[in-house]
Amino acid sequence: METLKKKTFFTIFIIISLFAIFFAAFFNIQTYHQEYTGILNNLTRMRNLTNQRPEPFDKEMKPINDELHNRKVMDYEVYTFILNDQNDIVDKISHSDNTISDEMIEKAKKIIAKNNKSKIKIGCLFWNKNAYNYEEGKSLTIVNTSNTKTLLLTNLLISFLLVGIGEIVIYIISKRITKWITKPVLESFNREKEFVANASHELKTPLAVMMASIDCLDVNKKNEKWINNLKSESDKMSNLITRLLDLSKTEYLKKENFSQNDISMIIEKRALTFESLAYEKKITIDTNIAEKINFLCHKESIDELASILIDNAINHGEENSKIKINLISDKSEIKLEVINKGDPIPPDECDKIFERFYRNDKSHNRKSGRYGLGLAIAKNIVASHNGTIRAYSKDGFTTLEVKFKTNEH
Repeated sequence: METLKKKTFFTIFIIISLFAIFFAAFFNIQTYHQEYTGILNNLTRMRNLTNQRPEPFDKEMKPINDELHNRKVMDYEVYTFILNDQNDIVDKISHSDNTISDEMIEKAKKIIAKNNKSKIKIGCLFWNKNAYNYEEGKSLTIVNTSNTKTLLLTNLLISFLLVGIGEIVIYIISKRITKWITKPVLESFNREKEFVANASHELKTPLAVMMASIDCLDVNKKNEKWINNLKSESDKMSNLITRLLDLSKTEYLKKENFSQNDISMIIEKRALTFESLAYEKKITIDTNIAEKINFLCHKESIDELASILIDNAINHGEENSKIKINLISDKSEIKLEVINKGDPIPPDECDKIFERFYRNDKSHNRKSGRYGLGLAIAKNIVASHNGTIRAYSKDGFTTLEVKFKTNEH
């Protein structure tokens, strides 16, 4: 259920976030394009006027009052420098209310000095402060893009801030939508869990009466076979009901019942209790357990977790092999590994084995009275402690790995 909630939340969050980022990017790209087009149009317009103007100077080298001198630009600071055949500046024109500064004149001279052929250069408006149109031996038009640069950077900064604030709003909205979408599923899931728990409780008492009654029956040659069958199936049903109740309990673990416990000791003791069972299968248990690892947890559940993992390793381990139990810890994480040698788990089943009633070898599990609930119970225990559990096979060994974040408790 938690996985469904997370997937639903992240799907909604990512979709809405992408829309917000798209609109912010579209706004900035559109603004950039408009500014770029405006600058290019001004450069092109001034070039055309320069090419169309008559001889710019009379015999006394006085500028003629033509359209180029009278052209005004409101949105940008535009300056035109008229050049002679030797590329010397012979006239300076400001197309705005600004006067031409010495700095701008020096800028024009540098542009003329470094260019040996006609060209238009606008560059990146986020970084450049000037754009120009240079025509060798004719003119140089410069557009001061400092204000454009400031505008674009300001818009970009505002967009980042709005997207950042928007992400907080989107997070809240996504949480609410996720809760609304998953509510029917959650209710159905809770009803299913309640049904399993209630049914298990209701079946436990009559089954106990039946088993007690079977024990009281007189056994003879005629009914021995039938009575033994009844006992065998009753034991299997009792085991199933017990596991269902265990599953139900682990789904409702409360943090109020957690306490600081030495899980090194818990797992060490549990490993010792399985040595006789392992010995029957000619399996040895090798432990590498760091001492005195304290963890805020539900003691009985951690004990149950260790039992499930070790029991699973023994049942799926090869004869004359070794099971390794590792428990290590650092400042942020506790890691428990139970490793056995045996048939590998197919990669596509590594997640499925933690599902309720999932059994890879159904016939074998049925005969051994196993119902595929152990690892589902283990997963619930780990999840209730905000941990993760996974299984993987490599080089003939299968590992069940549990990780707990120590800084979350």
